Amino acid sequence: MHGRLNSNFISAAEIIREFQISYQAVNHYTNLGLLDVVTKSGNVRMYDRVEVKSRLSAIARLVNEGYPLRLIRKKLTGA
Repeated sequence: MHGRLNSNFISAAEIIREFQISYQAVNHYTNLGLLDVVTKSGNVRMYDRVEVKSRLSAIARLVNEGYPLRLIRKKLTGA
């Protein structure tokens, strides 16, 4: 896939395409601490690809079980 610094990293734009979530959701999850920015490439936030996949799966499961995002953050990060 073109434009990647490292296949272990994924940008917000790639998260949107690959996982069919909105840019607002990526920002919200980042701001809540559910998704961690690993590094920046210029003005582009880069995330750990494996962690994003795992976290988004867990978030979707817990949302479907009725948990609010703030409680999901506590469950996933201990914070």
